[in-house]
Amino acid sequence: MMSDPRPLSPHLQIYRWQLTSVLSILHRASGIALSLGAVLLVWWIGAASDGPAPFAAFQRFIGSWLGLLLLFGWSVALFYHLCNGIRHLMWDTGRGLDLKSVYASGWAVLGATAVLTAIAWIAGLAGWSR
Repeated sequence: MMSDPRPLSPHLQIYRWQLTSVLSILHRASGIALSLGAVLLVWWIGAASDGPAPFAAFQRFIGSWLGLLLLFGWSVALFYHLCNGIRHLMWDTGRGLDLKSVYASGWAVLGATAVLTAIAWIAGLAGWSR
């Protein structure tokens, strides 16, 4: 058999990135980040049940720059996945599927993610400083 001489579809080096494809990739990545962040949650609960010394060790880690960076990333992933999930639920009803609405809701997801993350961290830091 002869091979088909048709051109192959463009690869990532040729393909122009679009907001829709980036948000789709980020939705999958945020789901993975949430799963990995659940390990921190299990560690926190386990440390709390093991007593004051393990819990203090966890608190030291989570209060370090690395722990705070992980918490920040986890909160961004949480709010992004939540907002984009609501967007997908809206699509499941058949609404917002035209190109203009898809892009508008995509930018709204990014904006809402930033606002919700900022509110959570400002509220958390205000409660922490008391």
